[in-house]
Amino acid sequence: MQPIRLMSGFFTVGIWTLLSRVMGFARDILIAGYLGTGIAAQAFIVAFSLPNLFRRFFAEGAFNMAFVPMFSKKVEGGEDARAFAQDAFIAMAALLTGITVLGIVAMPWLVTAMASGFREDARFDLAVQYGRLAFPYILFISLAALLSGVLNATGRFLAAAAAPVILNVVFIVAMLITAAFGGDLSETLMGTGLDRALGLRIGDSLALSVPIAGALQMAIVWWAAARAGYPLRLRLPRWTPELSRLARIAAPAALAGGVVQINLLVGRQVASFFDGAVAWLSYADRLYQLPLGVVGIAIGVVLLPDLSRRLRAGDEAGGRDAFNRAAELSLALTIPAAVALLVIPIPLVSVLFERGAFTADDTASTAIAVAIYGLGLPAFVLQKALQPLYFAREDTRRPFNYAVVAMVLNVVIAIGLAPVIGFAAAAFGTTAVGWIMVLQLWRGSREMGAAATLDDRFKRRLWRIVLASVVMGAILWGAGAVLGPLLATAGLRYAALAVLVGLGIVTYFATGQVLGAFRLQEFRRALRR
Repeated sequence: MQPIRLMSGFFTVGIWTLLSRVMGFARDILIAGYLGTGIAAQAFIVAFSLPNLFRRFFAEGAFNMAFVPMFSKKVEGGEDARAFAQDAFIAMAALLTGITVLGIVAMPWLVTAMASGFREDARFDLAVQYGRLAFPYILFISLAALLSGVLNATGRFLAAAAAPVILNVVFIVAMLITAAFGGDLSETLMGTGLDRALGLRIGDSLALSVPIAGALQMAIVWWAAARAGYPLRLRLPRWTPELSRLARIAAPAALAGGVVQINLLVGRQVASFFDGAVAWLSYADRLYQLPLGVVGIAIGVVLLPDLSRRLRAGDEAGGRDAFNRAAELSLALTIPAAVALLVIPIPLVSVLFERGAFTADDTASTAIAVAIYGLGLPAFVLQKALQPLYFAREDTRRPFNYAVVAMVLNVVIAIGLAPVIGFAAAAFGTTAVGWIMVLQLWRGSREMGAAATLDDRFKRRLWRIVLASVVMGAILWGAGAVLGPLLATAGLRYAALAVLVGLGIVTYFATGQVLGAFRLQEFRRALRR
């Protein structure tokens, strides 16, 4: 994959991920307006987190990090990649079917493991109910992740990148239909919220929508994979030497994925003991996940198969260029985003979420978490660029060792600081271990040779990216103060936020162009492709 094709792949995944995140904002705006930070919102957030936790553990984590490099190398080497993908598909279907059944039965214990603070009140039973409805999502979305890996490894990014949009569309439709039959939509969103019974019905519809959306996502990528020459079918599973090798490579990655999920569990556990904190952290997570998803996920999805093919072909120089351009692009787009989250968190949260059941106090608490996550955003994205250096070499052991260190430190930081700074300790722990992981991954990559070294262009542009971001931050801070009254005015707040964000974008890209942090035509060429 040439540099322009690599950049084009980044933008294909990034643009569709951006659309998914924007739809996710619309989804969360509705959830915030309908449910605020009440028991239905907190119960659904925990219930939806459970299948997502296992999804990241099995599919997007361990399995795909092992499967994609092996599959990519088979494609590059002209081996029978289709038979390998078919066997892996059946193995994953069998494994996840068993896990789905066990998860539904063991839901009370899973909810306790995720949020033991719920056991003292009505949130617990509701989270168990919602969790049982939502948990089959893990089967569908994990198979969809494998199919997406097949598509990405063959250079077909569109269907896999577009599929996540469906989840948010299904959620939005479910909420609007439920609200339309159960109450007045405008009064709900613009007034003081909705009655408890309707809130619970909306929570029910959200939980039921989760597996439906997963099935639709799987159907789309299955169809795309079949058109690409990989029509994977259901049949009895069989164990092959290739699957044995896949399992051996995946096992350390699974353990590493488990460690990452333990970090998430620690954050949820800390938050569950503070009323409303589970929802505050979830809404803050949505804001920083926008740039993380658009850039970080796109980088990881495109870079891993590309590096795997280059290593198979012995192209060390091409691998170095791919890694440096990925790191450069990720920082060029996320450092300014991180500065914005630090400088204007309250305007962002208040305009996007503060309505209906979501109050000014909720805005203040969520903004604290947004600013803390902003500090860690460059680290979260850099991990996405550094990890493929290991996974492309089928090295999953060292990332596991690094993740264990990060897990221990996260437990110490989050639990140790909770009595001092409250729920914010969960966000602070996440940010701190994000940077710790980057330091460990970077130090370990020094042994990988030329493909993992920084080139002169990256070094030359990095400090210019930082300077352009600082200039943008200063402009945003001043503009935020000037536009403050408009940001608090009901009829003008959206336009004021649009002006503020637009000013930040124009300032950053203009300053970056002048300083030589990047060349705008590079972005334009990739977007045209």
